[in-house]
Amino acid sequence: MAAEMLRRGQLVAFPTETVYGLGADATNSDSVAGIFESKQRPEFDPLIVHVADIAAAEQIVADFPEVARKLAAEFWPGPLTLVLPKRPHISDLVTAGLPGVGLRIPKHPLAIELLQAVGRPVVAPSANPFGGVSPTTAGHVVDGLGGRIDGVLDGGPCDVGLESTVVSLMTDQPMLLRPGGLPIEDIEAVIGTVQRAVSDPSQDNAAQPAPGMLSRHYAPATMLRVIPIDDAAATIEGKRCGLLTHGEHPFPQGFEQIEQLSDTGDLRTCAANFFAALRSLDSANLDVIIARSFPATGLGIALNDRLRRAAFV
Repeated sequence: MAAEMLRRGQLVAFPTETVYGLGADATNSDSVAGIFESKQRPEFDPLIVHVADIAAAEQIVADFPEVARKLAAEFWPGPLTLVLPKRPHISDLVTAGLPGVGLRIPKHPLAIELLQAVGRPVVAPSANPFGGVSPTTAGHVVDGLGGRIDGVLDGGPCDVGLESTVVSLMTDQPMLLRPGGLPIEDIEAVIGTVQRAVSDPSQDNAAQPAPGMLSRHYAPATMLRVIPIDDAAATIEGKRCGLLTHGEHPFPQGFEQIEQLSDTGDLRTCAANFFAALRSLDSANLDVIIARSFPATGLGIALNDRLRRAAFV
């Protein structure tokens, strides 16, 4: 039924291994426009195209170079998005008017089954109101977009819990546009050094080369304050405070609610629990959320990226 709804031009949220995506037929301009309307998403923020296999990916891009094939062979299906030159039939609405299109093959079995049944490429940004905390369960989708979309395919909690890593192959040297669920160290082990894009708040209203690059994103409604990993967590006098933490830290006194992502500091566990814990704190009637930063390695790079953008003011 979900596949038929997508073929009819309707909007259906579905699970991936990263987060729940809001799906629309990428070949239907009206359906794609519905994504921007339902999420209240600005059209300068591009969408990622999801496909079921390499053959479908090759129908979308004008060039699939050897470096892309190496990465696809190693990491697809999985949490890696590649930005490659698009073919003319791909709408500029999908790519924010830019020449490159982001695409990936998701790993979740329900996502693959859905894409195979649809038989068309599907755009699927995170299934939540634009700029907010990403959804990792079907319930999160309903909380944010209930009444605005046509259906939700429930596949349980997402395993990875962070959006895909986005690497652009539009330049001579590959460039990391968005850290995500695939550590950059794993990518560099396959293709060598990858450049890092630098965020520029002055470009926040310009066409973005990839989603998730705006200065403020993934943000709860509650004020978020990020502290260094080794700093002692303390409440703010006169404020109802919550704590987002990880590892074997002693629990300080005075916090209204504490969310411990992992008692061992395991970054995969932290990533899988991150958005759900942030949502829980955001719904706890707090004045401020204090979040301890993560080690600057592996998935910690992506987690710190999410914290930095969520706390940006």
